[in-house]
Amino acid sequence: MKLLIIGGTGKTGRELIKQGLEGGHTITALVRNPKKLKITHKKLKVIKSDVLLPESLDLPFQDQDAVISALGHKRFFIKTSILSRGTLNCIDAMQKHHVTRFICITSLGINESRFKLGIYYTLFTIPLILYFYFLDKSKQEKLIMKSHLEWTIVRPGQLTNGKKRTTYKHSTKVGHYIFTKMISRASVAHFILQNITSLTYKYKAVGIVN
Repeated sequence: MKLLIIGGTGKTGRELIKQGLEGGHTITALVRNPKKLKITHKKLKVIKSDVLLPESLDLPFQDQDAVISALGHKRFFIKTSILSRGTLNCIDAMQKHHVTRFICITSLGINESRFKLGIYYTLFTIPLILYFYFLDKSKQEKLIMKSHLEWTIVRPGQLTNGKKRTTYKHSTKVGHYIFTKMISRASVAHFILQNITSLTYKYKAVGIVN
């Protein structure tokens, strides 16, 4: 398939690119700084773009079969709308170019999965460190759910740099109120690539943990 990956320079984004290429897909990586992406391949096209600038999104969204968003940032302590505004611009670009399949990575602990990232995140990390970030992720999810795309939202537990596993727990009800469940970025990428054409989680937000 022809896949557009947003946020390709992040750790999860790089796993998506790496595994996608290994699976034979043709990948377009939408990145703000191409120099950060240390991957080269004959089936990889890297396009410098910014999701906050709609005029820069015309080229990367052309002739794609699906879009995967691993969009993120590290502006944790200030109010921001990077994720929600950027995602809205991407939704508009997808609709313009008639791309329907959209998979977006967010996190457990958001919207109806609130409290499911464990007591440490619920009582400390989210309210004190990630409050604005999670608030924006919540808006991001709601925009996706209101869209006319064939969407799937993937909510991983705490992300790690561990090895790829091909067996893990995934459902709309995973997570834990007390303990923080984890999952490697490589495993998340594997799950997403296995579910691009699957209807199992179409129009659903699915949690994934070890």
